[in-house]
Order: sequence, then structure tokens, then C-alpha cells
Amino acid sequence: MDLRAKLQSRGLLQVIGNTPVMKVQSLSALTGCEIYMKCENLNPGGTVKDRPALRMIVEAIIRGDLKPGMRIVEGTAGNTGIGLALVGQALGHKVTVVVPKGMAVEKHKVLKLYGAEIIETDAVIYPDEKHFFLVAKKIGESNPEYWWANQFDNPDNWLSHYLTTGPEMWKQMDGKIDAVVIAAGSGGTAAGVSKYMKEKNSRMKVILPDPVGSGIVHYYKEGAFRTDGKYTMAEGVGITRRVANYDPIIQDDVVTIDDQKITSLAMYVREQEGLVMGMSAMLNLAGTLYTALKYGKGQRIISILCDGGERAMSKMYNPEFLAEKNIDGSVPSEKDIVEMFKSL
Repeated sequence: MDLRAKLQSRGLLQVIGNTPVMKVQSLSALTGCEIYMKCENLNPGGTVKDRPALRMIVEAIIRGDLKPGMRIVEGTAGNTGIGLALVGQALGHKVTVVVPKGMAVEKHKVLKLYGAEIIETDAVIYPDEKHFFLVAKKIGESNPEYWWANQFDNPDNWLSHYLTTGPEMWKQMDGKIDAVVIAAGSGGTAAGVSKYMKEKNSRMKVILPDPVGSGIVHYYKEGAFRTDGKYTMAEGVGITRRVANYDPIIQDDVVTIDDQKITSLAMYVREQEGLVMGMSAMLNLAGTLYTALKYGKGQRIISILCDGGERAMSKMYNPEFLAEKNIDGSVPSEKDIVEMFKSL
């Protein structure tokens, strides 16, 4: 057994990846398309971020960048931190994560479960020196016994999806995919999956849904990031600056989807077929509904169920939080949900 295989055989690391695909029956019937989600919430850490966490750490160990006893440091909105904590614990490394204030309490609990040290910083827009990325970078570079993962610029992030997530999706769908919908945060999933899919079929559409407060839509339409910084529920998706992992992304369409639409769709699919997803996953699902309505019936569309609903209980599924943010948490009618997304 080579070193890479040996490292990946520790504990829960053995079951990262090879997640199933499910059909979203309610939206498929509503749109006349076939809409699928790849269930990355079934990874041991509960999110798609287990994949890059595993590859980033394993490859750093193989290169000799991450030596025994060194501490892993990263800035994160939660899910990458959880993945790093899970992998780090399995391989004997302590982990420190720097997170913005206001992150869902559920993520804090899971991070602590895996032994991570949590440092909170102000939820500010980059390049403010208190931005979680810059605080993590400063800490990570402050001690030779620390290894800064730097998910935003680390190519092992997107390579994890190019080498595993994309090929799995292609095989599971028998190569019959008309569109793939992938929200971007660090850019790893969008880069790896879009690059792989476009190499397999250049005619496939790649759509990037973006939350309010992010600058991705402006970047791809205007060539520069521009944002008002008004985040409410979005965590781990969207960004206000260009990073290296955006270079491999190949996109055909980008769209901003606000919290009201995401929440209304969450309530609709929960009512229709008991689907409960996290906020990032719901942004992806909202992107599939937008894609189906915009490009027409008969398409096969796939996206990523990147996190489960248990990570969104204090926000998207919390009536008090929704009321505080003036977001309607009622279940919309079929007509209303269609009109809501046709207007995008």
C-alpha cells in the first residue's frame, strides 16, 4: 500500500466520496425536466468539503509540507473547517479554524466535536484586516509548526473534484447531462466539476447560482467584483474577490438568487417530498429550477446537495430568524414558486 492509500484508509476517511445521486421528483414534475442532486451531505463530515479537505491534507503530507505534529490552520465559513478537522483528527493533526461571527451554531458544535480550535473574527468584507481569510493567513504564517491550508488558492481543492466528484457524476448519469449547476465559494467544486464536464461534453451548460452579497455575477458579467456585502443566510458560498481556484471554472450562465427565493423553495420541497437541505444546497437547487425554467423542458440537470438541513436549523428553518430578517417562511403554491423563478 502506497502512502496516499495508507493515509486515506484511516477511520472515516475511507468513506469520503462515492456518494449517490437522487432525483428531485417535485421539481422534475413541475418543470418537465429531470433534476438530480448528488448527495454530498452523506460524506462523513456531512458536506462536499470533505473531498478537498482530504486531498489538501494528504497531498501536503506527501510533499512534506505538513509534517507530524504540525497544526493545520484555515479560514472558513464552516464546512471546509469541519472537513479539515475530521481529516486532521484521523491523521493526528490539531486544527485551528478562523470563522466570521454569525456562522450557524450547528457548525460550531460539529467543529468542536472534531476537536477544532475556533477563533471568531468580525464578519467584514475583504480586504479588511479582520476578514477571516486574512486573519487565518496571518496565524498560519506566524509559526513554522503551522500549515495554512489556503483553500481559496490551493489547487488540490479543485483537483479533488476534477478527479472524483466530476467523474462520479458523469458515470452515475451515464454521460447524459444537459446542464450542471454549481454554486461557488472557494471555487473548488465549480472549477473541478465544470472543467471535467466540459472536457467530456463541451455543449453542456454550466450555471453558477450566486447569493445576494456575493460579487461573482458581477465578476463574470463585468470583469470585476462588486458587492454591497449584504449577506443574511449564505455561508460558504459567494465571494467578494478573485482567487486562484476560479481560473479553471468554465461557466455559461450566472444568476443572483436572493434569500427569499431560496427559503420559499426550501419550504416548497420540504412540503412536497420531505427534502430538507442546507443553505448552500438550497442555493444549488434554486439554480436548477432557474435553469429548468429558462432553458426549457426535457433537460437532464444535476447539481450538488452539498450540505444537510441540520446545518440550517438556526437560520433557514428557524421562524424567529426568518421573521427577524423579514423573510416569509410560508409554503408557496406551485404557481407562486414558478413565477418567482421565472422572474429571474
